[in-house]
Amino acid sequence: MSVEKRQLASGTRYLVRWRENTKLRSRTFVRKRDAEAFEHEILRRQQLGLLAVQQLTSKGPTLDEWTATKWAVEHAATLAPRTRETYAAIYGKHLSPYLGERPLRELRVSALREWQADRLQAGVGRGALMHARAVLSSILRHAAEAEVIAANPMGLVRAPKAPPKEEVRPVAPSGVEAIRREMGPRDATLVSVLAYAGLRPGEALALKWSQVGERTLTVNASKTGRRRSVKLLQPLAQDLREWRLLSGRPAKSALVFPAADGGPWTTEAYKDWSRPESGARKKTNPRKPSRIAGAFHRAVENGDVDCGRPYDLRHSFASLLLAEGRTIHYVAAQLGHGPDLTLKVYGHLFAEFDDAPRIDAEAEIQKARTALGSAETADGGERARSV
Repeated sequence: MSVEKRQLASGTRYLVRWRENTKLRSRTFVRKRDAEAFEHEILRRQQLGLLAVQQLTSKGPTLDEWTATKWAVEHAATLAPRTRETYAAIYGKHLSPYLGERPLRELRVSALREWQADRLQAGVGRGALMHARAVLSSILRHAAEAEVIAANPMGLVRAPKAPPKEEVRPVAPSGVEAIRREMGPRDATLVSVLAYAGLRPGEALALKWSQVGERTLTVNASKTGRRRSVKLLQPLAQDLREWRLLSGRPAKSALVFPAADGGPWTTEAYKDWSRPESGARKKTNPRKPSRIAGAFHRAVENGDVDCGRPYDLRHSFASLLLAEGRTIHYVAAQLGHGPDLTLKVYGHLFAEFDDAPRIDAEAEIQKARTALGSAETADGGERARSV
């Protein structure tokens, strides 16, 4: 490196040249002393490393540019399709409009704190904000690993305090059966898989007949990328056998729960099936009609069951295992997550079932079905006598 004197039409200029990666770069100064000071700083930063030079000589990619050309290609592509869709929606709603045009090197702690405060002030819920923080942290960590920024600043931005979480309230077999009674064969069997095998909705909808064994279900968890074997309770095994017969004995490669067109469920199809009715929306804006509840919530309401989401049925399976006296490690393995998370979510149930008499999960399910059938028979007889 050296300072070159240039005589231009606009006057004398001083040129500094240097090499960054494989590219030859240059910068022009009016005063020689400024050129020499810049040259000295370049030499000093070259000794510190590439990142130090880049911070001095260029602003680098913006958040949008890095996310689209690097993070999405190298990291997001390894995620499950539904996770990618969720991340893309979060990024488009909470990150790109506010931070997308900012260079990554300008996303310091103070800038991220300001963004978070603005989002909270705008009324964004803590849950949505935590998801946005997670996506942004993943992007910034990826940039730090590539040495585009020195470190991920999100770790120094304190998250908003979480309100106390409500303890999970598992739906008892009597409630599960009341929901199933209001559904057609496919949906009723799907509810059985959620409640009596503890599958996540995405795992259940991706289930194929080849994964249904005599005593276990083999689950390929899209969320964790791991495979697990889940105990197949006999009432659920019977439900699956009956559903397969009604389906015309499909091939083992076929989906257990296909969509109406025979293919896999789309995200929108699942939302339509699982969403609750939105009466409040009609009150706040009369021009927008309220959304009609999906098949799941119609069954929940008609069955008079306290259950918020299809995912919540997963807790029913956990509670049945705990009532059987299963260990925390066994329950964790069946659900497909770690013992620590299992204890965090179901700790109150461990305490509740600790000294209680053990039950047989299969017998409890069968008892609920028998009781429901007896009630329906009694209701039918009463109606007949009234006629």
